[in-house]
Amino acid sequence: MTLYLVVAAGAVVAGFVQGLSGFAFGLVAMSFWVWVLEPQLAAVLTVFGGLLGQLIAAFSVRRGFRLRQLLPFVLGGLAGIPIGVGLLPLIDTHTFKLVLGTFLLIWCPTMLLIQHIPKISVGGRIADALAGLGGGVMGGLGGFTGVVPTLWCLLRGFPRDEQRAIIQNFNLAMLAVIMLTYLGTGLVTRDTLPLLAIVAPAMLIPTFLGTRLYLGISDQRFRQIVLGLLTLSGLTMLSSALARMLG
Repeated sequence: MTLYLVVAAGAVVAGFVQGLSGFAFGLVAMSFWVWVLEPQLAAVLTVFGGLLGQLIAAFSVRRGFRLRQLLPFVLGGLAGIPIGVGLLPLIDTHTFKLVLGTFLLIWCPTMLLIQHIPKISVGGRIADALAGLGGGVMGGLGGFTGVVPTLWCLLRGFPRDEQRAIIQNFNLAMLAVIMLTYLGTGLVTRDTLPLLAIVAPAMLIPTFLGTRLYLGISDQRFRQIVLGLLTLSGLTMLSSALARMLG
């Protein structure tokens, strides 16, 4: 019973965050699920939930995109997915907590301070493709497709709606490919289906509510709250992993 409640709670919170921000389903959900699920199972649920959330957002928060601008991200992401999927079975629970916790402690404060960092204008499409590559690797590992591209778009200084268009369409494409890859490699088993059946209904309404609030809430304030909570989650996961490894 506790397992199902934690899975549902993670889906509710992560769905709302993704609906509002356009990304971060994996980070938010994994901060709940890493405590009760093995990394491979948590990754499948994360990719499934993230994909479902992006499909809802695609219909609820429609943002046009420029294919020429999006293409380098997508091509880089497609190259990175097999790397992440290949690494996934090699990572145990405590290592996963250590890596994810460390990443959250680095990435989240960086995002909070990003407004004070000079915008990057060099690198062009190659740099965009490398950001997509990072997103693909992170996506294959656990559905975190939007983390690296989102940070890169902020460093580029893209406007809010332009950034959302890139991330939303990038995530949709990557998560669809990753889910098909998981299905093809046998990571989605019969034992996974009951949990998928919990994630889907739990996240639907929160995701939709998040998309409705997107235009009405202060993006800066929301980002500060979410990143602050994620930083705390990262610290907790890192402390737990270190205590287990050292003990």
